[in-house]
Parts: sequence; structure tokens; C-alpha cells
Amino acid sequence: MQLLADLASGPTTATWIFLALALALALGFEFVNGFHDTANAVATVIYTQSLKPNIAVIWSGLCNLAGVLTSSGLVAYSIVNLLPVELVLNVGSGAGFAMVFALLISAIVWNMGTWYLGLPASSSHTLIGSILGVGIANSLLSGHSFGEGVNWGKAQEVGMSLLLSPLCGFVWAAALLLLLKALIRNQALFTAPEKDKAPPWWIRGILILTCTGVSFFHGSNDGQKGMGLIVLILVGILPGTYALHMAHAPERIHAIVMEAHAARGVFEKKAGDVKVEEAKTTEELSGYLKASGKLRPETFAALVTKSQAIETRLEAIKTFADLPEGDRRGVRTDMYLVGTTIAKMEKSNGYADSEEGKITVPFRKDLETVTKYIPDWVKFAVAIALGLGTTVGWKRIVVTVGEKIGKSHLTYAQGACAEVVAMITIGLADTKGWPVSTTHVLSSGIAGTMAANKSGLQAQTLRNILLAWVLTLPVCIFLGSLLFAFGNYVVLNVLGLK
Repeated sequence: MQLLADLASGPTTATWIFLALALALALGFEFVNGFHDTANAVATVIYTQSLKPNIAVIWSGLCNLAGVLTSSGLVAYSIVNLLPVELVLNVGSGAGFAMVFALLISAIVWNMGTWYLGLPASSSHTLIGSILGVGIANSLLSGHSFGEGVNWGKAQEVGMSLLLSPLCGFVWAAALLLLLKALIRNQALFTAPEKDKAPPWWIRGILILTCTGVSFFHGSNDGQKGMGLIVLILVGILPGTYALHMAHAPERIHAIVMEAHAARGVFEKKAGDVKVEEAKTTEELSGYLKASGKLRPETFAALVTKSQAIETRLEAIKTFADLPEGDRRGVRTDMYLVGTTIAKMEKSNGYADSEEGKITVPFRKDLETVTKYIPDWVKFAVAIALGLGTTVGWKRIVVTVGEKIGKSHLTYAQGACAEVVAMITIGLADTKGWPVSTTHVLSSGIAGTMAANKSGLQAQTLRNILLAWVLTLPVCIFLGSLLFAFGNYVVLNVLGLK
């Protein structure tokens, strides 16, 4: 296995311990995620007796694996982009370790609590709340203004996707059920499952198909949320191996050199006569990437210097293996800062389609292929963790989804409609790199079908679910802040890490 080979190359015992703990927490988060979100994917096939629980869980796990392995990584780095820039760049520092441990522990604690109560809470909200808490605490501990290190623009974008997705689930699932009722006259589809009796073969096929789709897209979206964090951990602890995508083809490296040269010309025109000392370029770009950062000539001057550094470092090599291991973290930092800065500039009206944008956007995209990648073994590890979590903890959530949202039992059509809508919603979110909650989309979809069917909704269950949804962000922000402050104190003052 690649990771074992990397460990054999000589990390210290302390490094090995930190790596093992961090990876265990990251995979533990995905394991608990299986309790919450993947359990929703198998709820209808188990509840309607279309598949036996063990078969459903194994099949869902395989579909999750396929989804994770074919995922683009966009969602993974949407999550990473919420983190304070200085912690992302220095994830191997004491504060970086404190960040990773704080946000993962707080997310796991809240997920376990809501799972124990049988509440389909959102692992997405949980992780994002923890990240925001870490960012807020970091701003206060660093002496900055409140929340300065938090990427509020990205937080708003992610928050909107998490807010709108359950609303879409409710409305679209209700509309789909009404459409099916108008078009299909076979009442077998609209009846509740009979105890210990499998549905007709054609209904069973529909439900297995929808379960397959939700499981696949769950893997392609939710499975990514821990992957970006795992890569950050690897970059921080084993930068010689993971700072850059080492398998990048020589011709693509040459393309980056040419693009860096062309982009540098654009930046020089924008900078004019302004110069920035090389030692201050990282600070300048990091400042621009903060929510309060403004684009100014000094920003372009810093981009000139960083682009020149990338061009100089890469033009002398054929593969990244030719770079000394000690230089790889620095090259990654330069690439990450330049790529992320260009990405923020692209959000300005019309920049991406301008003449300057036509030169810098391809440069940004190629930089991201080097710094924003997911190793295959990480995808396999996350997929296995999700599947194992589902096998252990599916029952509590399945009972809530199948029996406790509506006043009458879930029908075949209701389950199919909710899953079709969840599948489409998550699939569309994947294309935009938006992290959405499978739990929220599916449970709100079932609530929508209950409302459309005039089946009635169980007020107590809905109150509990809504309460969990409302409390998740503030509680996890608080937990993330508290644990980061504690962890930062421990690693700096007790362990003596810088």
C-alpha cells in the first residue's frame, strides 16, 4: 500500500502517531457519516422489504464505493476552502494539527449524539459548523478581528446549497408523487408495504434502482467531505509525497510553465510600477483571500513574483519527482495561493470571460490539478468507512424515515419519489462542487410526499428533526471553537509543537 511505503521512508515516531490519530479521526467521521446519511439511502428498500437488510447495506456500500471512486474532488475542496488560509498553508504546524483534531472530534460527537436519538441530522452541517468554529477561534487567538480568517463568501455559498436542497427535496418529491398519481392507475404502487411480504417485482426493481442511485450520488458527494481533510493531513505530515500530484505527466508540467509565463505578463500590466518584497508575497495573497481582502496593485505584484517562482522551479524539471523533497511544500504553497487568488478574481463580474481571464483561467485550472487531487487509496478508505458505518448503525435512521415522519406508513411510490429527487439533487450539486446533505434532501422529500398524499405528518418527529437541524450549526461552531482553543494550547504549551 502506498501509505505504508511512505511511512517506511523515515518519519519519526511522533509523526507516525499524529498521522495515525488524524487518519483515524477522519475515517471515523466518515464511519459515523454512514450511520446518518447512507442509512437514508437504504431506508426505503429495507422498510418496503425490497431487499433484506444485509444485502441492502452491502449493495449500498458497493454503490458508495463507485460514487467515491468516480468523484471529481470538487466537493472535497469546497470544504477545504472554508478553512482559514494560514492554517491550510501550515497544516503541518501545531495549530494545523489542532485544527484537524478539533473539527473532526466536534463533528463526530454531534453526529453520534443525533444518531443515538434516531434523528437524521446532517453530517454536512456538522462538519461545516465545526470548520467555522475553528476559523472563528483562530481569528481570536491570532489577534485578528472576529472571524477574519473564515472564508465567509464560500460559507455563504455552501450555506445556500444546504438551505435550498431540503426545500427542493420537499417540493419536488411532492410534485413527483402527484404526477405519478395522475399518470399511473395501478394502485399497488401507492399502497403501504404488507408485513413480511415483498412488493411486486416491478415495484421492487424501481426501489432497488432508486436506492442504487442515491447510494452512488451519496458516495460522490458526502464521501468527499472527509477526503479533502485527509489530503490536508497527508500534505502536513508527509509533504514530500503528497504536497503535489506526483503522477502529473511531463507535458502538463510544461504546460504550467508556459501558462505561468503568459499569466505573469497579465499580472505585470495590472501591477504597474508597484513592487512587493518576496518575503511579503504570501502575506499579501493570504490577506486578499480573506473575506475582507480587496484586489489592489500589490496583489498583482505578489502574483508576478509567485508566478515567476513557479515558472523557475518547474522549467528545470520533467516530473515532480525531480524536485527535492524539501522544496515540494513551498511549490505547493505558491501554486495554491496563485490558483486560489485567481479563483477569487474570477468571481468578479466578467473577469473569467475577459482577455486577461482567458489567459489566467487555464493557468488556475492546471494549478488545481496539481494541488487539489485525491489519491485513489484515500477514496477506497473513505468508501469502506462509509460502508462499515452503514452496516453498524442503519436501523435507527431507517425506522425514523420509514415510520416516524408521516402519520401513515410510507408507500412504495413515496419512497421512490423521495429517492429519485434526492438522487437528482445530489447529482446536480456534484457538478457545482456544492456539499449537500443526503439526510436533509431525503427526509424532507419523504415529508413532501406525505404532505402531497395528505397522509399527515408527525409533529413531534418533525420538531425533533428541525431542532437538530437548527442546533447543528451553532452547537458545532461552539464545539469546534472550544476544542481548537484547547488543542492549540496543548500542542503549543504541553507538546511544544510550533
